[in-house]
Amino acid sequence: MTTQHLRSRNWFGRRDLDGFVHRSWLKTEGFSDLVFDGRPVIGIANSWSELTNCNAHLRQVADAVKRGAWSAGGFPLEFPTISLGEVLMKPTTMLFRNLMAMDVEECVRAYPLDAVVLLSGCDKTTPAMLMGAASADIPALMVTGGPMLRGKWRMEELGSGTDVWRLWAERRAGRLTDEELCEAESCMSRSTGHCMVMGTASTMASMAEALGMTLPGNAAIPAPDSRRLALAELSGRRAVAMALAGGPKPSEIMTAKAFDNAIRTDMAIGGSTNAIIHLVAIAGRLGVRLPLSRFDELSKTTPLLANLRPSGKYLMEDFFYSGGLPAVLKELLPLLHGGALTVNGVSMADNVRDARCYNEDVIRPLSMPLGSEGGTVILSGNLCPDGAVLKQSAASPHLLTHRGKAVVFEDHDDLHQRIDDPALPVDDTSVLVLKHQGGARHAGMGRGADSGAPVEEGGQGHGPHLRRADERNVVRHGGAARGAGVGRRGSPGPRARRRRDRAERADAHADAPGGR
Repeated sequence: MTTQHLRSRNWFGRRDLDGFVHRSWLKTEGFSDLVFDGRPVIGIANSWSELTNCNAHLRQVADAVKRGAWSAGGFPLEFPTISLGEVLMKPTTMLFRNLMAMDVEECVRAYPLDAVVLLSGCDKTTPAMLMGAASADIPALMVTGGPMLRGKWRMEELGSGTDVWRLWAERRAGRLTDEELCEAESCMSRSTGHCMVMGTASTMASMAEALGMTLPGNAAIPAPDSRRLALAELSGRRAVAMALAGGPKPSEIMTAKAFDNAIRTDMAIGGSTNAIIHLVAIAGRLGVRLPLSRFDELSKTTPLLANLRPSGKYLMEDFFYSGGLPAVLKELLPLLHGGALTVNGVSMADNVRDARCYNEDVIRPLSMPLGSEGGTVILSGNLCPDGAVLKQSAASPHLLTHRGKAVVFEDHDDLHQRIDDPALPVDDTSVLVLKHQGGARHAGMGRGADSGAPVEEGGQGHGPHLRRADERNVVRHGGAARGAGVGRRGSPGPRARRRRDRAERADAHADAPGGR
């Protein structure tokens, strides 16, 4: 055995009692002396869980990463993290995002790892792992699990997380039978992977790639596609090279310019409004300030290019076949910081210079966008003095300038009790307001915009409504939710202000570079 500069040598290269114990304990797993010969140790942080269906295939992805690490001369060791399943976990996965970030950070820091490959999938798992890796700041790269194959019911293509609300509304209106709904239920989510619309999971996978934290092309490869395993293998090989070189580290990749690139990408793909919450949190771990005004500024100068649900027509499988995120990034290059570094040691511009678009109806050229501005806009006014977020790309145009009567629901229970009441004073111009969904009243910021529209007697549904989630602190919308929904940042009461101030002081310490 030889002593090298690798971090893991502090555990395995020692010629004392500690070294004896560290090597001996790992030998219980059947490893020989050869793995302690000075090769880099590559951690594989795996958020696999059968309770998180989006991540249920990540063991196979981890095996591919191991193949790559072994073939490049590394010593891969897989370890679990907590996993956040968006649908099954109550009251909300957002309550546990920071806990998962702490889990990742402390494991990466505490174990003898020279580099780490982060395996994520479902909505919060991707930002949580990036947050943890940013704070630990050892060489890291990410492999996301990929989107499902498109849903297929009879001759209709379905998008999970988007069409579910439409189908349920059809059932409430009496236009679908229980038998038809049950049949569609089995057809919508028919493979491994996360939602195949541009919801939060697909958006955050795209953000990871746009930030430079994945190999090129990672975001859109469908989960069952063998090319995802090939990319995972290459990621394992790259992790070994990063370990031997000592970088690049997350702090060297996720710079202020990289966050600008990610924000512009989010606007161009019509990404989830939740991306704002997560990008701000990741940036905070690196000491990069991202005010809401920066998102609005970049949105106004970034055209919408991706024709993807819920804003557009197509699904993630179509996006991949059309060229995926590299094709979008190539179109955006005149607006991006092309020199930003990525995990493969190459600049963003060099990574995407030869990318091609194979379907311009899915990925529009910069000269012929779907919209002149980005998918998300920041609103302000007397109803939201601290700012609010609207996914304007998913809103009916006539709702962007709108006047209507507010129909207020105190909470979700009130909404579910009254939403289909024939006596509800609602019409096609009404603004539905759902109160008490933020952090001061609703722990973890529950989903605030998946309520659907009222249905009258006889099955006649109302037309598009402007949905607004009122709250104290922050509310988030389902990233794949259909239609127009406004998430408000409100003014908290005295007790909530004191709790918020304590939390912000703690976050300021935790989010400082090197903070715990």
